[in-house]
Amino acid sequence: MATAGKVIRCRAAVAWAPGKPLSVEEVEVAPPKAGEVRIKLVATGICQTDEHLLQGCFPNAEFPVIPGHEGAGIVESIGEGVTSMKPGDKVIPLCHPQCGECSFCRNPETNYCQKSHFSEPQNLLPDKTSRFTCKGKQINHFLWVSTFAEYSVVPEHAVAKIDAAAPLDKVCLFGCGFSTGYGAAINTAKVKAGSTCAIFGLGGVGLSVVMGCKAAGAARIIAVDINKDKFAKAKELGATDCINPRDFKKPIQEVITEMTGQGVDYSFEAIGHADTMVGGTSAPVLPPRSSQAPLRPKFTPVESFLSATCTAGCRKAVGWLGDKTEYKF
Repeated sequence: MATAGKVIRCRAAVAWAPGKPLSVEEVEVAPPKAGEVRIKLVATGICQTDEHLLQGCFPNAEFPVIPGHEGAGIVESIGEGVTSMKPGDKVIPLCHPQCGECSFCRNPETNYCQKSHFSEPQNLLPDKTSRFTCKGKQINHFLWVSTFAEYSVVPEHAVAKIDAAAPLDKVCLFGCGFSTGYGAAINTAKVKAGSTCAIFGLGGVGLSVVMGCKAAGAARIIAVDINKDKFAKAKELGATDCINPRDFKKPIQEVITEMTGQGVDYSFEAIGHADTMVGGTSAPVLPPRSSQAPLRPKFTPVESFLSATCTAGCRKAVGWLGDKTEYKF
């Protein structure tokens, strides 16, 4: 039955209030307006950011809301003026849009976009309205994408058309976690061939860093996690060494220094925990501390920087996702 131009009733996981469990509900999804795309979502990932939203820790989020921001699907219908895709195309909704026209999009040093949700309300589409209703109530969007639904309406500039052969259950991870980890190695750190890398944390982001380091030609990739069950997958994706900090009585950065003889060339912290941040920033190669000339804060030879990017600067990607088949979008 043709659904273009009609309200679609489908299932979605709705968060009615912070701290409450998700509830699977029947929701109504309105047709796309001008410049919008309605997507039939086939697969979605679950990110820690979604958990932050459910806990009420995500800034400016409003409830009730449909979470989810790592998805992939098929265009069901398009609104007036949409030219970059058509019904039937495989797509990934983008929680970090790229209009390709603003000064930020034209700047090679950043992947922010002036039309992104960073400058707009995060709970509504750009026209300040929602396409979701449930039980007679407006349901808010999340980062414009809301992938925990069977259908979602997204602005055209927040949708990327992908290769028709791409497996949607894998490429959905490009929406956030994979791009963040892989991009950290390729775009931000620019890992050099033959180098030694350490990755702290082997969740989705950390494993994606492992893949990025391998793709860059790193000679040694040391994966660090307290869960040994993750080691087999890490080695499958390119890790050369896997270590558990709980197996040692000394700080893990000292263990890594002993393993390598001097430290690593690149260190990635993919957990967001204070202790692993300390270990991560202490793992790279540093000159030995002198007893006569102790290091002082103003002269400590450790560089930190803030990059004006999100998801590690990814705009375009070529990925393998473990099965050796190349997908471009």
